Amino acid sequence: MAALGYIAAGFALCLALVLAKDHFWSFRAQSLSDYAGEAPEFDVRTSLGGVFLADGVIYDYSGRVNARFRANITGKFNEVGGVMDEEFFYAGKAEPQRRQWRITFTGPKTFTAEADDIVGTALGEASGNALRFTYKLRLPERLGGHVLDVVDWLYLMEDGTIVNRSDMRKFGVRAAELIAIFHRTEE
Repeated sequence: MAALGYIAAGFALCLALVLAKDHFWSFRAQSLSDYAGEAPEFDVRTSLGGVFLADGVIYDYSGRVNARFRANITGKFNEVGGVMDEEFFYAGKAEPQRRQWRITFTGPKTFTAEADDIVGTALGEASGNALRFTYKLRLPERLGGHVLDVVDWLYLMEDGTIVNRSDMRKFGVRAAELIAIFHRTEE
């Protein structure tokens, strides 16, 4: 019986170490203050306003590429908010996936957003050259209809290119990761 106690304690210690790693030393552990003062300044209205072509990959829980995509992204903003239309074309899939973010500015560097496949309200905040965006994404029924906790980080480069990295989790366990590069195109 004592051996079972040692096994349970060992398991609990391992779980605590994994959770501590994710909380203190991982992608999710970064803070907006890490980017304060970094240039160029990420302003949603100007940084995401306009037309973009994005290329990206989605990795599954094991780190293998699960999907490749190209996306057309158009952002239109005014002083109170705006919309960002996304159209994703996945390799090997005939039908594109569409999402329209409806964005409301809540402060000079903060906003909320809604979309049809988002559960509740998404929250966004910028600092320096970075933007953090958190939300709950409902996957399509053909993918199980699961709801994933998503943390998006967007990093603005000097030439206006945006690098996007997203961490998607279910029950605190990584389900997928996305990397995408947004290039500004002509209107």
